[in-house]
Amino acid sequence: MGLFRATRYVASLPLVSVEGLVRDGVRLVLLDRDNTCVPRDARVAPDAVTAWLDRAREAGLELCLVSNNFHTSHVSRTARELGVDFVDHAMKPLPLALRRAMRRAGARPEETVMIGDQVFTDVAAGNLAGVRTVLVRPQSRTDLWYTHVFRVFERLALRGVSFEGE
Repeated sequence: MGLFRATRYVASLPLVSVEGLVRDGVRLVLLDRDNTCVPRDARVAPDAVTAWLDRAREAGLELCLVSNNFHTSHVSRTARELGVDFVDHAMKPLPLALRRAMRRAGARPEETVMIGDQVFTDVAAGNLAGVRTVLVRPQSRTDLWYTHVFRVFERLALRGVSFEGE
């Protein structure tokens, strides 16, 4: 599998099967914040995301936000509201923050999945860290200016890819 190829493509986080993750031996779910858990143009996660996180916790999964967001207060507030651990200033696609989150949780790469909305940050970081990756569609069209540039190249990288749930 290439650096920019996800293990799975799912339309949105709430459509990722919690039971399937558990069945596949996942113990730790690493989650991107912006446009994966919380729409970029909103301050809080949608109800469907919080319900998914509750189901994941009930199933015994550990959850951690891994965000490139440099606004620590946004990331820590969201993590507190969602009841998850967090690593900010992640500098994805570098895998360092993912490895730090795995060390904290005592999880091995084969027990970990990274779920995010960007190929060149989330998927690449997950692949570099040796974990499974799930790419979801962004929740909002609102993005940082440079993310819009990356989205152009993402569309090229995703040609021919089908997302489960669409």
